[in-house]
Amino acid sequence: MASVFLYHVVGDLTVGKPELVEFLENESVESAIRAIGECTEGGIPVWRRKQQKTTVENGEMKQQRFVGIIDSLHIAAFLAREGCFEDHEKAMKTPVSKVVVPNSSLLKVVDPGTRLIDALEMMKQGVRRLLVLKSVVWKGMSKRFSILYNGKWLKNLDTSSGNNSPTNSNWPSSSSPAIRENKFCCLSREDVIRFIIGCLGALAPLPLSSISSLGAINPNYFFIESSSPALEATQKLPEDPNAVAVVESSPEGQYKIIGEISASKLWKCDYLAAAWALANLSAGQFVMGVEDIVTARSLPDFSINSAAGDNVGGDSGMRPKKFSSRSIGFFSNTRSLSIGMGRSMYRGRSTPLMCKVTSSLAAVMAQMLSHRATHVWVTEAESDDILVGVMGYSDIMAAVTKNPTTVISATP
Repeated sequence: MASVFLYHVVGDLTVGKPELVEFLENESVESAIRAIGECTEGGIPVWRRKQQKTTVENGEMKQQRFVGIIDSLHIAAFLAREGCFEDHEKAMKTPVSKVVVPNSSLLKVVDPGTRLIDALEMMKQGVRRLLVLKSVVWKGMSKRFSILYNGKWLKNLDTSSGNNSPTNSNWPSSSSPAIRENKFCCLSREDVIRFIIGCLGALAPLPLSSISSLGAINPNYFFIESSSPALEATQKLPEDPNAVAVVESSPEGQYKIIGEISASKLWKCDYLAAAWALANLSAGQFVMGVEDIVTARSLPDFSINSAAGDNVGGDSGMRPKKFSSRSIGFFSNTRSLSIGMGRSMYRGRSTPLMCKVTSSLAAVMAQMLSHRATHVWVTEAESDDILVGVMGYSDIMAAVTKNPTTVISATP
């Protein structure tokens, strides 16, 4: 198992990755919505504009220009709090700098020779993106870059200058001509998990172990009662995962999950419809759906720009319509669901992604990747909806690295 993490480097994961295209903070919300629809994890890194175009940037300079990551929930929450769905044209032209939450710790520039196990440790600590130099040409399988676990590398340390980096010609340096090209690519946590799931055979028997036995379930999740205003879920958004469970309390004091308000669920949604729903509906109504046929209360007609599709910014995307769960992209299996009526279990895009405490690690990983989700809600083994915790990318990484079989003596 250890060889998967110790003898592979970050550069192995950059094969086929496109070169980074920066999304600048002065771009519009409309542009961000379009970019988010094409990215992983429902969010995109945001950068400050480069001061001098003629300056050749190294990794440290690029790191200093990084602002934070903006995702679909941040945008929907912004539009809802500001009431921007009433003046959507102005709202869509709002600079992203007014929406993104600055957090420079979410991205880290790393050398392509960084060991995969070190990259996992960074992501366990909260890093969501790794910016990797893409100009290095890899020949065949990765070199064994481990200093600690490969004795011959210890002889190549530059001890005279106090620099403990290998001097091997294959190791990138800031003075090499290739590095001066400064081509970067961006690796997400999803990229890392996809690599790990391709190595399940080498990780045995860990993948078949239950997530409960591995201690991978995070009990500290954010939730909101279904009767509370949906907007309350956006007042203090959790960072990882960026999701709030919508629950109903049982007589026994347990929480039954009926849905979620998250970046994953709002990815590629109609943001203006979602903003109106967040501002005007309860959390339960938001996730369960309010259909066009509902007349229990007046739902206003307003123009919606279908920002999730190809018509973003185009006149053909503007259409007067009445709010419904289908406006957001949520679907219910009941055609008569209305406000105040008894709820029945629903299916469709609004269904929260769930697993049981007895689910295997491999099953949860496959579930998350197939749904392009950043997390999965964990329920009791005997119940389909009694919530006990949540499991995200960082929890998976912690589970696969803390197992005793991954630890190898550092002595060559």
